Amino acid sequence: MTPAELEAARDRLVPDVVADGLRVLFCGINPGLMTAATGHHFARPGNRFWPALHASGFTPRRLDPSEQSELVRYGLGITNVVARASARADELSDEEYREGGRILEEKVLRLRPRWLAVAGVTAYRVAFGDKKAKIGPQTRTIGETRIWALPNPSGLNAHWTLAAMAEEFGRLRAAAGDPG
Repeated sequence: MTPAELEAARDRLVPDVVADGLRVLFCGINPGLMTAATGHHFARPGNRFWPALHASGFTPRRLDPSEQSELVRYGLGITNVVARASARADELSDEEYREGGRILEEKVLRLRPRWLAVAGVTAYRVAFGDKKAKIGPQTRTIGETRIWALPNPSGLNAHWTLAAMAEEFGRLRAAAGDPG
């Protein structure tokens, strides 16, 4: 993909992969330009979401971003805190995060997943006004939905190895229970 094609994807919206009553609704910070250009969540090759999802046991094999619709059959889905695409998360304002948190809360109340897993604790802190949130389960709920803050799977988040990330995803998988 050329730099011009990526830049043309700026501010695009990427449809959610959702259904009612999911085990886990994963929530990215916002779509990157590669995600917006392809229409597939966590599409940048260095992103570790798909490898961590598989290594943690959520999926029986490593899915390609183009296979994202298969997540629903495992009781999983994907959305974002902020809908618009950008090259980097630091291009987003705190107000966009807070507004995204309000929209996300409405979405969660409508879809009723068992868990909302926000992949990026800093984004979670700003979106939900919880400055002390740490990786792991949160005390806050949205209706009946529990919340788990996960590490950001971006390749830029180098202090979290894939193995450590998969371990944290695995803790969430154990808490979320089996599909069905």
